[in-house]
Amino acid sequence: MEAGQACPVEISCLFPEILTIIFSHLDVRDKGHVTQVCVKWRDAAYNRCVWKNVEAKLHLRRSKPSLFSSLVKRGINRVQVLSLRGSLSNVVVGIPNLERLSLSGCFNITDTGLNQAFSQDLPCLTSLNLSLCKQVTDQSLSHISQNLKNLEELELGGCSNISNTGVLIIAIGLTNLRSLNLRSCHKVSDQGIAYLAGQAEQSQRCGNLNLEHLCLQDCQKLTDQALKHVSLGLTSLKSVNLSFCGSVTDTGIKFLSKMTSLRELNLRSCDNMSDIGLGYLSEGVARLSALDVSFCDKVGDQGLLFLSQGLFSLRSLSLNACNISDDGIQSVVTALHDLTTLNIGQCSKISDRSLGLISTKLRCLTSIDLYGCTQITTVGLEKIMQLPSLSTLNLGLWHKK
Repeated sequence: MEAGQACPVEISCLFPEILTIIFSHLDVRDKGHVTQVCVKWRDAAYNRCVWKNVEAKLHLRRSKPSLFSSLVKRGINRVQVLSLRGSLSNVVVGIPNLERLSLSGCFNITDTGLNQAFSQDLPCLTSLNLSLCKQVTDQSLSHISQNLKNLEELELGGCSNISNTGVLIIAIGLTNLRSLNLRSCHKVSDQGIAYLAGQAEQSQRCGNLNLEHLCLQDCQKLTDQALKHVSLGLTSLKSVNLSFCGSVTDTGIKFLSKMTSLRELNLRSCDNMSDIGLGYLSEGVARLSALDVSFCDKVGDQGLLFLSQGLFSLRSLSLNACNISDDGIQSVVTALHDLTTLNIGQCSKISDRSLGLISTKLRCLTSIDLYGCTQITTVGLEKIMQLPSLSTLNLGLWHKK
């Protein structure tokens, strides 16, 4: 050993507190591996600091009481069940301080199984994901609303048997909800949203008035009336997803434009919305930071002019397949200098002129989608590549010209 060189220290000689700090930086798989090395490492790795915010991903094919006790010992209270053959009650009983539970894609989950698992108060559980559990009905929501009073996040995307009655149950019983996903709940109509917003007689002085995030993607029965209910009752909403709600029109967007709390709005494939709707938005939700109107073929350059006159807080703008040209892009880049994400894929009228404007004006841009923009050439792309913060560039079907 040369003079002045530090003496190497074997990791086995380190204090348990130091091992704990080291192990906390490992990924989940390696955290598990170090517990099998020796007793000293196992004890250090079982410190709750090592497993903070870790979500256990489990295939539960049979009862595993030792597994649950091990999770509890490590302080793990977030669980994603990837597959389930036994009883869900084993999970709830085995991890009494469970905070987050995801059953997404567990197709064999039924009302009976959920009712057994949620037959008692679970005050610690704040997040429940039942997306794609297609056998779940309104009946399950009764037990959930009775015994999961502190629930803040509820994912019901793809639960196609949930109806307006289920939404009423949610409105009355789960008043602490901050986030609700009803994606593709095709039985939910304007009446259900009235319940949710406390705008119906059955739910007056109830409703989920503290909701901040609401996903209504692909809820085909919803009309502009639902958005009226939302604007009147859910005044704390920060994000709304209405993508693929084909019956929403400019009139509905006018209701939403009165919601000053909105920060993110997804109107993707809302075919009946036009430039007029964007005009309403520009007059109202001035603090909107993310807007998606992709595949709205009635949105054109006039709509982009409206956006440029009012939505100065926009950071993300998606215009894929909209009927826009270089003139519309000029309106946007001239006024909205702080954009970091711009998606204009499949906009066939976009040319190198737009890319030149973008490269000059949008110096904060980190991501751009140019998929299927067949009129652009290497001349325009060379300008885009000079953006100092650009990290994502999607060219897709582009052919060199």
